Amino acid sequence: MKAPRFLLRGFRRPREVASLALGKLERQVLDETWRCGEVSVRDIYVAFEERIAYTTLMTTLDRLYKKRLLDRRKNGRAFFYSPSVSREEFEHGIREDVIDGLLGGGAEGIQPVLACIVDTVSERDRQLLDELDRLVKEKKRELRRKAD
Repeated sequence: MKAPRFLLRGFRRPREVASLALGKLERQVLDETWRCGEVSVRDIYVAFEERIAYTTLMTTLDRLYKKRLLDRRKNGRAFFYSPSVSREEFEHGIREDVIDGLLGGGAEGIQPVLACIVDTVSERDRQLLDELDRLVKEKKRELRRKAD
């Protein structure tokens, strides 16, 4: 019997975590920065086809800088922003936070979470279960090598 889908209060899926941590505009600006590499406020203003106020974009870039998602350098009177993390590092960080939240209950809380992961993976795709098994074995070998 398949368990009903619902969200517990305080629990969010990885995409929801990102949307809560970043506003919609922040995420769009970050996406544009990843696409371009280094941008000025003017670059973002033009990329958004001048539909969003220049000062709003300036504030958004500053917020992303303060959240440590962008680096910035000053050139004359203008700031140039570049990603301080890659898209992959960002997504990995979100997944890490979600997993840490799930496993944060200590040793007694881990077993039910792991069992749920295995059940969910096996319901969706048996090959994913084999891949999970392979990853666990690989990690065990790695840990043994480090211990020796």
